[in-house]
Amino acid sequence: MTSETRRRQVQLIALQMSMVPNEPAKNVSRAVQVLRKALAEAETPPPGAQRVVLLPELFAAQYFPIDGGDPNHYCLAVPSPLTEPTHWFWQEMATLCRETGAVLVVSFFEQAGGWTFFNALAVLDPETPNLFATPIYRKLHIPHSPGYHEKFYFSPGDTPPTVYETRRGIRIGIGVCWDQWFPELARCLALKGADLLLYPTAIGSEPQDPNLDSREHWRRTQQGHAAANMMPLMAANRTGTEHARDGSMKIRFYGSSFITDNTGAVVAEASRDADPAVIFGPWMDLDAYREARLAWGMFRDRRPDMYGALLTLDGTGKPTP
Repeated sequence: MTSETRRRQVQLIALQMSMVPNEPAKNVSRAVQVLRKALAEAETPPPGAQRVVLLPELFAAQYFPIDGGDPNHYCLAVPSPLTEPTHWFWQEMATLCRETGAVLVVSFFEQAGGWTFFNALAVLDPETPNLFATPIYRKLHIPHSPGYHEKFYFSPGDTPPTVYETRRGIRIGIGVCWDQWFPELARCLALKGADLLLYPTAIGSEPQDPNLDSREHWRRTQQGHAAANMMPLMAANRTGTEHARDGSMKIRFYGSSFITDNTGAVVAEASRDADPAVIFGPWMDLDAYREARLAWGMFRDRRPDMYGALLTLDGTGKPTP
C-alpha cells in the first residue's frame, strides 16, 4: 500500500435491546430511533472512514422459536429486500441507512416463495445505488433445544459463507447466532477475504437447566475466532425476559453484546441488562490488521491437504455431499 492510498478505517457499532411481543412495527421503530439518536450524537468520522452497525438477531419480534411448533408465527416473516424493497420493514431500514450514512447488517425472518422460511441477513450500504448488497445470507446452522426450536421455523441456509465488500472496501464476514459456535465458518470467511466477523444473536438462559449460564463460554468462543483469524469481531445480542405463549418456559437473554480487536481482546461491551445499549468500538485500521495477519503467517502455514476429516460428519467416514 502506497503512502498516497487512504488506509481503511472502520468503527463497529452494536445495538442491544429487548423486544415487545406481537408488535413488529414498535420494535423496529424503537431500534431505528435509538440508532438514529446514538449516531447523531457520535463523533464525526475521520475522512473516508466507515461505520458498520449490527442489529440483534430477529429484532423485529420477541424470540418466537421459544414456542415449539406454533405456525401462527409464520406471519412475522417478510420478503427479501432483493425482491420487495418497498416492504415497510425495508423502507425503515433504508431510511436509517441513508440518514446515518452507516452500513447496516440487518437480521430478518425471510419468507422465500410461498412455503420456505429462513433466518436471514441483509447488508445495506449507503453508497450503493439501491442500498441492498447481494446476495442475502441465510443462517447455515439451525439449533434445536428446549426454548430454541428453530428447526420448526427455519430451513437450513442454502447460501455459502458470505463476505460483503462495501463501496469503501470494507469486507464483512457474517454469520447468525448458532453459526458463531463453528470455527469452520469463521475460517471460511477469513479465507474468502473478510476483514471482520459479525454475528447477530439471540441467546440467554437454558429453560431445561436454570443453573446453566453460557455467557462466558459464548464470549470466549467468539474471542477465539477473532484471535485465530486475527480480525475484529462484533456480536449484538438481545436482552430482557421472554415467555412462551403457553407460559411453559421463559428465557432471560443475557445481553453482553461486545466488540473485539484483531487479537480477540474485548474493546467495547454492554452489560447483561442494558436496554437499550449502543456500543461503539474504537476506530480500527484494517490495513494495519492485514499487515499483522500477513506477518504472523498462520494462513501461510495452513495444511488443508491434511484436514480431510472436516469434510465428514464423524471424522472418519465418507465426505458429505
